[in-house]
Parts: sequence; structure tokens; C-alpha cells
Amino acid sequence: MVKAVCVLRGDENVGGTVMFEQASENEPTKITYNITGNAPNAQRGFHIHTFGDNTNGCTSAGPHFNPFNKQHGAPDDEARHVGDMGNVETDGNGVASGTITDKHIKLIGPHSVIGRTVVIHAGTDDLGKGGHEQSLQTGNAGGRPACGVIGICT
Repeated sequence: MVKAVCVLRGDENVGGTVMFEQASENEPTKITYNITGNAPNAQRGFHIHTFGDNTNGCTSAGPHFNPFNKQHGAPDDEARHVGDMGNVETDGNGVASGTITDKHIKLIGPHSVIGRTVVIHAGTDDLGKGGHEQSLQTGNAGGRPACGVIGICT
């Protein structure tokens, strides 16, 4: 079992934690998140970005992690960026919490996400269905109010 954690921080009130667990390279990864400080009753884009670099804030994280050169998509799409986790939904207090299981995100193997950055976006991810080029690259999820590097943990 490999476990990793990401602590989300940013220039705004958005913050939280994201936990990852994977039993073996061929097993899906369990992702548990608790994110606070977002607008109430909203959907916010939630992605793993390529670089574990936050030297210039969350923009240093680069594009979505996409080792197979696919177009942006929804978490359930077979063809998508590895880092496409879709949207998190906030409650009436602006808190998003839950668990997802993803077969594309790996902690083990050559395409591990350890050392990369999780970004919570300021807007809703259109899941690549916006009908234009930018939708197929980023999902139009907007700014990056909080992010954190994924680190291995016990």
C-alpha cells in the first residue's frame, strides 16, 4: 500500500487536504478530499498538474498532468488527461468533501503523481464538453486559488 498526501494552500481562503492510497500498480487509487473556503453550493475544477513547483504560486504547477497526450475530459472518460479529476461540489458552507476512486491516477509506476501538484480551480470544469479548443485543453476551470504538492506519507 502506497499513501500520499497533499495540503492545499493559496492566496485566498481556500485550503484543505487530499489523501491518496493505492494498493498496487494495477489497482485504482482512492482519493479522499476535504476542501474549505470555496463559494457555497458550487462546483470547482479539481486537477493534478504536471509540476510539483509552487515557487510563483499555483501557476508554476504547469498544465494538467497528461503523460499520454490526450484531450481534456471527464473523470469517467477513457480518453482524458491523467490529472482530470472533474469537479468537487461544495455544500452551503463552501466545504467539499468526499472520496473518489480513479483507475488512471497512479502512485506506483512510471506515471506516478507523487511530486506533482493538486490544484483547486476558481470555476467549474466543463469536462471537455464546452465545444471549443480551450475546453479540450483545460476545461475552462478558471484561476487557481489553492494548490499543493503531493508527497508520500505513512
